[in-house]
Amino acid sequence: MRRLTSSILTAALLGSALSIAPVSPAVAAPAREIAYAQWDAPAELRGGRSTGLRVADGLLLLRRGESSGSWTSPWEAPGFDLTRLIASWSARTPGDSLLRVEVRGRAGARTSSWDTLAAWAAGDRHVRRTTDSGQTDDLGSVNVDTWVVPNGVSSYQLRLTLERGGGASPTVDVIGAVASRLPAVSDVGTSRPGVGRGIVLDVPRYSQMVHGGHYPQYGSGGEAWCSPTSTSMVLGYYDALPRPSAYSWVPSGHVDPWVDHAARMTYDYDYDGTGNWPFNTAYAAPLAGRAFVTRLRTMREAELFIAAGIPLVVSIAFGRGELSGAPISSTDGHLLVIVGFTESGDVVVNDPAAATRAGVRRTYDRGQLEDAWIPTTGGTVYVITDDAHPLPESRGNW
Repeated sequence: MRRLTSSILTAALLGSALSIAPVSPAVAAPAREIAYAQWDAPAELRGGRSTGLRVADGLLLLRRGESSGSWTSPWEAPGFDLTRLIASWSARTPGDSLLRVEVRGRAGARTSSWDTLAAWAAGDRHVRRTTDSGQTDDLGSVNVDTWVVPNGVSSYQLRLTLERGGGASPTVDVIGAVASRLPAVSDVGTSRPGVGRGIVLDVPRYSQMVHGGHYPQYGSGGEAWCSPTSTSMVLGYYDALPRPSAYSWVPSGHVDPWVDHAARMTYDYDYDGTGNWPFNTAYAAPLAGRAFVTRLRTMREAELFIAAGIPLVVSIAFGRGELSGAPISSTDGHLLVIVGFTESGDVVVNDPAAATRAGVRRTYDRGQLEDAWIPTTGGTVYVITDDAHPLPESRGNW
């Protein structure tokens, strides 16, 4: 499971001014300011400032003979003073190469220092992927995968550093970030059912609990592996799980060995866990085709993805008695997959916390799940998709 510290919970509650989803007349949805920006196309990547890098075939990579190089995005202004930012990326790091991701912000005449969000590599044979929580020197600080800016900044820049190591260059396909300023709420009300009613996607069911005690060096499985298990379920839906050779190191007889592999490939050695949000999407992106972290405003936005054939990994937290029918009584941080909706609008999920595969598919009350998701993590989701399932029309947060 992804543990939510009090500062992460506070982080999730600060932000947003765009109410687009109708709700029941009794409860008005709070304003929710969320904006996702990305640099993907060659022209967008060339629009940044780079040293020692070039763009070729839509990829950002080191120039021949360069051992390292950097790319800095243009200043991005989301249109509000953001208080939280989560970056995500799609990249490859052959051999012992490395990608470093940093962010800085601007508030009036002040510009913050660069804060490191990740030192990342796809594998772990040569480089241990880490985050760097802390860095509380000026306007912002880092809490695992989230840049926290208590007083807000009006714009930000991302910086990538590519390091070759002794062999081939790392390559970056996409770099993006979701900026938010979410209002502090404890109950968001229940949104009205929309276009997702009656649609349930055929997402395979995997249990995190069957991996209890597996690989202490990667979190020991069980309750610690909700994120890689959820990510693996979505990859399985797209028939995009890694090849058997990738997880041949897992002994025969392990159920769903690709989950063990996903846990290893998403493990954050600083955070000491597999629940780092962008580490999961960075693992999934080259396999499925596209993956990133963003935040949604209500369950109605989640329905747009289900209607487009795209399941969502969502991050939730809830107390005892707050999510009827859940396989665990409470959690300060958990991830599961929204796979569809009933005709009445309740939410059909694959919850990896079930003891076995047979119990993974569940239906949760729409309002209860919305309250476990929006106030606690700001509506955080992993969007993982392939070429056959284009994103629904953007609402600014994807």
